[in-house]
Amino acid sequence: MKKRLVLALSLATLIGAVTMTDSASAHLKTAASSCKAGALSTLKPGVITVGTDDPAYSPWFDSNKPSNGKGFESAIAYAVAKQLGYPAAKVNWVKASFNTVIQPGKKPFDFDINEVSITADRKKAVDFSSGYYDVAQALITTSTSKIAKAKTLADLKNAKIGAAVGTTSYTTITGTIKPKVAPAVFDNNDVAKQSLVNGQIDGLVVDLPTAFYITAAELKNGLIVGQFAPKAGSEQFGLVLSKGSTLTSCVTGAVDALRANGSLKTIAAKWLATTAGAPVLK
Repeated sequence: MKKRLVLALSLATLIGAVTMTDSASAHLKTAASSCKAGALSTLKPGVITVGTDDPAYSPWFDSNKPSNGKGFESAIAYAVAKQLGYPAAKVNWVKASFNTVIQPGKKPFDFDINEVSITADRKKAVDFSSGYYDVAQALITTSTSKIAKAKTLADLKNAKIGAAVGTTSYTTITGTIKPKVAPAVFDNNDVAKQSLVNGQIDGLVVDLPTAFYITAAELKNGLIVGQFAPKAGSEQFGLVLSKGSTLTSCVTGAVDALRANGSLKTIAAKWLATTAGAPVLK
């Protein structure tokens, strides 16, 4: 678990303890304030604007309607907003594609929630909250695929495996599976899934909850080959904010509070499948 931000620490003490960038300094000034409920310096006064992609997939969202509060990430977004003092009626949703979210530049949202893994490279372009979900990646296929009975990483060496571009699912292929065949790259999971159905790839890597949903609801004879065990804290989804946002510390504090009081676990238990039926591939 990330260390909770202690708002009561003096700014002078923190300055003496670390060497700060301008961005970090801005965060500390926010941390030293009270993060006054419902009165943050948001894009639109009195309203908090949340971004996510379109389409917004299950189990993260439901029926491609982020504003309905259904699905893991929709529920998380509303829980964070409430923690910050913004009731559901004061939450405004905007569309923001994954690729634009992780690029540098001013964002059209206060924070974005879109299964974005926290990485060092992405931190150069955007701010992240602390992690709200610990991620495992998984490999899915169909019962007729040549890798349907794979049990080990060695069984995947000659497989053609795909993933969405710019994702940690793709780096799982190149860094963990390391097949001899060059991996396939797709604009999104819908395109990748169709390629799997067409037999153009042998398997598709996605995060584990998505793997359960796709194999159960969207693929005929779909199955999970297995998951890839992450090291503790090695991959987490975080809320994305503009680089240097004055809201980052407050949003992080909200996520940390939800983790500490058990809300993150409760929301995950409601909306995400368990890991049963997804053996670890080694």
